[in-house]
Amino acid sequence: MTKARWTVGITHLVAPPFDPEQAAFDDLARFIHFDTRDESLFDPSLLETIDAFLVWTPTITERTAAHLKKCRIVVRYGVGYDKIDLSALGRRGIAFSNNPEYGPEDVADTAAAMLLSLQRRLFEHDTLAKDYVGTWQENVLPGTRHSREATLGVVGLGRIGTSLARRMRPFGYRILAYDPYLSNGVFRALGIERATSLEELAAAADLLSLHCPLTPETRGMIDNAFVDSVKPGLILVNTARGRLVENLDVIERGLRTGQLAAVGLDVLPDEPPEDHPLIDAWRANDQWLRGRLLISPHNAFYSDASIFECRLEAARTARLYLENGEHRNAINAET
Repeated sequence: MTKARWTVGITHLVAPPFDPEQAAFDDLARFIHFDTRDESLFDPSLLETIDAFLVWTPTITERTAAHLKKCRIVVRYGVGYDKIDLSALGRRGIAFSNNPEYGPEDVADTAAAMLLSLQRRLFEHDTLAKDYVGTWQENVLPGTRHSREATLGVVGLGRIGTSLARRMRPFGYRILAYDPYLSNGVFRALGIERATSLEELAAAADLLSLHCPLTPETRGMIDNAFVDSVKPGLILVNTARGRLVENLDVIERGLRTGQLAAVGLDVLPDEPPEDHPLIDAWRANDQWLRGRLLISPHNAFYSDASIFECRLEAARTARLYLENGEHRNAINAET
């Protein structure tokens, strides 16, 4: 039996057996499972023994960092890292990486499916058709827009935003994107029109899909002022980060006023969702909301293949750093 060279912590949402992680470490690691989304429940004595920490749902703050005595690297299983206190890690010389190595196609597919189904109003038809008696094909939904007459706005042209734009172009949409961190040459190479501001994008888009990270700049970018500025009847889809939307009040107000015709959300400001009138109306299938709000439980990234790849690549990132100091997908820790 091979003796373990490293001890690796794994958090909530990943459950044993740790086959992908073992594959990445060639059975040279011993794994400790921190099976809770609440870091206050982590055992400090176990935290002090780990050489690397693979993190999914829990927030990691000073509380946890103070006990990472041996830990050399923390790796987030996902792409976003807004719940990780980089300063707390940086003060202790602990490296941090995220994990962009998996699943952009799955998220782009989910966003495309939400956009197309909401534009074609499939969920409204499915709900309403259950009550049709004696009538059928005449039950059209006025206001349904032809794709070749619509503009799709994309916020963020990273791996996922670009993948979405490529998927949607053959349907005939005009593709307009906003990403202030890319050069004009990138837009030209991709054949995508550039919006010079979020306001320009809001004024032009009939459908809008969010694909940007959560940063101080983007937090709460979808607020009441933004919704008031869009073309009435916008279809909004968010498969990026829940806190890009200021709160659910914004979504409810937009849907009630008609500024938002329909909304697709794979991510929410709070997960699982807290009590809120919009969530209550969605659960009850209230008449005013039927078919207009589509929610999936933060699963846009998921397929059997992508989840294995996600776990394997996160563990590989940790091993590379422990074994030879290679810092893949480095996010610089603040000090």
